[in-house]
Amino acid sequence: MSARGGEPKRSGLTTFVYVAVAVAAVGGFLFGYDTGVISGAILFITGEFALPPTLEEIATSSVLVGAILGAIAGGLLADRIGRRLSIIAASVVFLAGTGVVVVAPGLPVFLAGRVLIGMAIGIASFVVPLYISEIAPSALRGGMVSLNQLFITIGILISYGVDYLFSASSDWRAMFAFGAVPATVLLVGMFLLPDSPRWLVSRQQTDRATAVLRKVRGTGEISGELEEITKSNGVQKAGRWSDLLAPSIRMPLFVGFGLAVLQQLTGINTVIYYAPTIFQFAGLHSAGASIAATAGVGAVNVLATVAAVVLVDRTGRRPLLLAGIAGMVVSLAVLGAGFALSGAVQSGSLLGLITAVSLMAYVASFAIGLGPVFWLLIAEIYPLNVRGRAMSVATVANWGANFLITLTFLTLVGILEQAGVFWLYALVGLLAWFFVLRLVPETKGLTLEEIEEHFRAGRHPRELKGAPGPRG
Repeated sequence: MSARGGEPKRSGLTTFVYVAVAVAAVGGFLFGYDTGVISGAILFITGEFALPPTLEEIATSSVLVGAILGAIAGGLLADRIGRRLSIIAASVVFLAGTGVVVVAPGLPVFLAGRVLIGMAIGIASFVVPLYISEIAPSALRGGMVSLNQLFITIGILISYGVDYLFSASSDWRAMFAFGAVPATVLLVGMFLLPDSPRWLVSRQQTDRATAVLRKVRGTGEISGELEEITKSNGVQKAGRWSDLLAPSIRMPLFVGFGLAVLQQLTGINTVIYYAPTIFQFAGLHSAGASIAATAGVGAVNVLATVAAVVLVDRTGRRPLLLAGIAGMVVSLAVLGAGFALSGAVQSGSLLGLITAVSLMAYVASFAIGLGPVFWLLIAEIYPLNVRGRAMSVATVANWGANFLITLTFLTLVGILEQAGVFWLYALVGLLAWFFVLRLVPETKGLTLEEIEEHFRAGRHPRELKGAPGPRG
């Protein structure tokens, strides 16, 4: 065992922890799939329901209303009924929402189904990384939690492929129906998995927590880790919403809230939701061609996230954030310049090339930094007794900012034109870079209890340095 936290070496792990993480991460796939599927489907929904731009924005962003509601409810659910049952509940709601969307005869029913799907996504978006962070060993926690982000990107890529598959027939209902498959896998899989050992300890179910720890660590020698979890839980009272205002929680709450908002205000979901529309702005007028180009962006997203999974426990959280945000700023500046100069160069093919390269670089930069590391950090920096509630606040802020960006993108394009919008997002990216530089801690290699103790002592986030190298 390592000297810190009593965790076993990597070689002592069984395949059970990897299976548990992979099953839970299917929730990330659902998150990604239904985030991405609207980008292609909206091209045909707009025509079938005769939607003007304002209603097109509402149809696209309606899922985010549900996601905000789900994120609000999810915090209470995660702390009260547990991480596992919360994910199961999200699976059921997702299946129900998918059914409503698929049979929708008009926009009102479609919006109702999208809100239901959004509620499921809102819950799963933070409960899945929360569950993974609480069963993963500290030496592997970054990569394992980031696996959820990898599944999100795979879900987005698959959604682009499904969109392209059904684009010839304009069958947007089939595009949404495919999402029922991973939802069923997640529902069945989570029924077969145990709850988080840390949540079980918080509910005084020590015997069950012990059994789960032995299973995921692959050894009976878990007394050190169990003692650390129990000790940390013992100094805390049952969590309440008012506890989020405690001095030791205010700063990590502010860090999580800030990252949540900045992640979205840099414009990532305008690319995810409106990528085919952006490519049409750049001259790819065929729906099939714009969706195919979008799939290329999705492939880059997956590959860059694989790199993040590999690097996050080696280089740390902060280096990936700083490098990734810098890449986003440069890519957005170039993308804006491409649109600004499009009239001068009078070449649609050149603008298309600039758009494709810039979007790919932008998405790759997001995928190694703000994409996975935001969700990882908010699963690490909050104390056990309010972890679900605190993550809920950060997630609500994230989805709220997502809603704002999605609802205003086409309107902003009408006011500022494409170049102005992307330059505005680049400016926000600069603010995000300085925010990370000044306030975001390094949590690499530390146990959740060590991170909790740091903030309980009232120390500044930047004083948390993380472990110097791989542990265990």
